Amino acid sequence: MREMPAPFLAPRTTLRVGGTAIAELVLEQREDVYLLPDKLKALGGTPLVLGAGSNILAQDGELPLVLIRPFFYDGPEIAGEADGKILVRAGAGVPMARLLRFCSASGLSGLEGLVGIPGSVGGAVAMNAGSHGTETCKNIHSVQVVIDNTIERISASALQYGYRTLSINGKKNDFIVLEATFGLTVAERDGICNCMRHNFFKKKSKQPVTAWSAGCVFKNPSPEMSAGRLLDEAGFKGRKLGGMAFSTLHANFLINEGKGSATAALALLQEAREAVLQRFGIALEPEVRIVPCLLP
Repeated sequence: MREMPAPFLAPRTTLRVGGTAIAELVLEQREDVYLLPDKLKALGGTPLVLGAGSNILAQDGELPLVLIRPFFYDGPEIAGEADGKILVRAGAGVPMARLLRFCSASGLSGLEGLVGIPGSVGGAVAMNAGSHGTETCKNIHSVQVVIDNTIERISASALQYGYRTLSINGKKNDFIVLEATFGLTVAERDGICNCMRHNFFKKKSKQPVTAWSAGCVFKNPSPEMSAGRLLDEAGFKGRKLGGMAFSTLHANFLINEGKGSATAALALLQEAREAVLQRFGIALEPEVRIVPCLLP
């Protein structure tokens, strides 16, 4: 385990905002997890598992957080076969883009809809990331996690997941993903590649995929009603405040234009929520994880 005092959150998140945490603990081998309880007790503060830093809005200033970084980059690799599916295993730190390239090259289908999603395997599993009708957890065969200070392998049948959420044994955000094993089907490589290419360019045409962004900031109220449409109709597409802005491509994407701050981001989010509530009577729920949490 490596320890770094007072790490800055901004360069560790895709939104590029945030102050300093108490410390950063980098897990380099599975056994490091057994050192965490004593280390966290000594440091104080609230643990925050951080992968590639997408879907995170960290507040400004000195934060009572201890960052836990699972730097497990093993895989992707074929791990066998079960129930007619080919198993692909990847460590929590593996970038989603690398996993998808492996699947495409190997002729394995199931994750094509996740192309263009930033972040790592661990983060995608922990929040059940999804796009183009695909959810990460629907393709899970098993996950290796730390829960209750013990390393366990949890089968897909024991996972409780929903829209952008995952719970294990009734616990949400109270576990650390170490690796995930996906169950995928064999398909033509050209077909998989073409599907990924189509999905990526479709996403690129409608979302600011190259901007400093945490992704969608609010959950869709229902499958039939998108947060982006509500924000657009409330006049927030392109709305700016203090270096932060709702994208002109997609109103549900908050972007940092270069010199934004978490304070400005939170003020803009609250302004948007109040406007949508007043106009439509709908209370938007944050999809981005605000740390420490402020918005209900």
